[in-house]
Amino acid sequence: MRVFIFYIFFFLIASTRLQAQGSYPGGTFEKVRSYTTYKATQLLQIDGLAFEQDWEAAPWSEPFVDIEGHKVPKYKTRMKMLWDTDHLYVYAQLEEPHIWGDLKQRDTVIFYNNDFEIFIDPDGDTHNYIEFEVNVLNTVWDLFLTAPYRNNPKVLNQFNLQGLQSAVHVEGTLNNPLDQDRFWAVEVAIPWKALQEASSGRVPPVGEFWRMGFSRVHWDYELQGQKYSRKRNAKGTYLPEYNWVWSAQGVINMHEPEKWGYVYFSENTPMNKTEFEIPKQEALKWFMYEQYRKLLAAYKNNTPLAAVSWQPQGVLFGKEVNLKLTPIPNGFILSAESPFTHEILQINTSGKFSTYDNP
Repeated sequence: MRVFIFYIFFFLIASTRLQAQGSYPGGTFEKVRSYTTYKATQLLQIDGLAFEQDWEAAPWSEPFVDIEGHKVPKYKTRMKMLWDTDHLYVYAQLEEPHIWGDLKQRDTVIFYNNDFEIFIDPDGDTHNYIEFEVNVLNTVWDLFLTAPYRNNPKVLNQFNLQGLQSAVHVEGTLNNPLDQDRFWAVEVAIPWKALQEASSGRVPPVGEFWRMGFSRVHWDYELQGQKYSRKRNAKGTYLPEYNWVWSAQGVINMHEPEKWGYVYFSENTPMNKTEFEIPKQEALKWFMYEQYRKLLAAYKNNTPLAAVSWQPQGVLFGKEVNLKLTPIPNGFILSAESPFTHEILQINTSGKFSTYDNP
């Protein structure tokens, strides 16, 4: 979402051992959020209202939190999801006393308005993921990234979610500073066919989970007459935006896909709830990416990897894990044998995550 991203790296003492689920720069693994989405039983009308029985029965997510995880947002944001054989559905409700927007051209920089954003990485490998943004005027920006910005991706702005349906409902009056508004709501239907470019697996992914992020960008405003615009300071510089998200990133950067939440696709209907528990192996993946970010920062600065303070060992859910760092021409590979599945987990220099059977 942001090309102007600041990376924050937390350096730990190499001899420190990771205990239990472990603590991570992006918050603790046990605090990462998950959501179970259920199969719709009826045709959903994409109108921004979500009055259908399935939407009424679908669970709300927890209220969004500040992206860094330690501040309380000014206004409440929640989302819910459904799926059927043709579409993935998202409905979000964003409380806001002054609802405004002025960007009307598709694929413009939508986060210069207040917006709602969806990030989808079906394979959970941090590569080839989709970003979707929409403002209150239902102006859409959809793009495809081959990797996070830290890994110098191709950003395909010409990418479109073919067959996308979206609608916005305003509970209040748009662009009117003379009254108080309640909220605006976004309803989205994304065809599975449009998501296949980012997914090497089956769709719909029934009984599986995807890594997804949900974000809300909110700006303080000022008025010029009765026209809203982003607020500036005395020097004429825009004040920084607020970033409120479903699952905290720990840094002001949505483009660390390894920190997104977990969305599980249940075969059940919304009236027949099920439980989902994030697999323990994911804790190892989080641990590996914590170390990877340290190693990558050193590599980019031409610091010898042997001089990096990183954690090659840890204990996750009572099981010892050992990471192996292998220097290769023009990079390195970080790998580990999972104590939970005995698969080999691997992250290469570009940050792509892979899993292999242990020979």
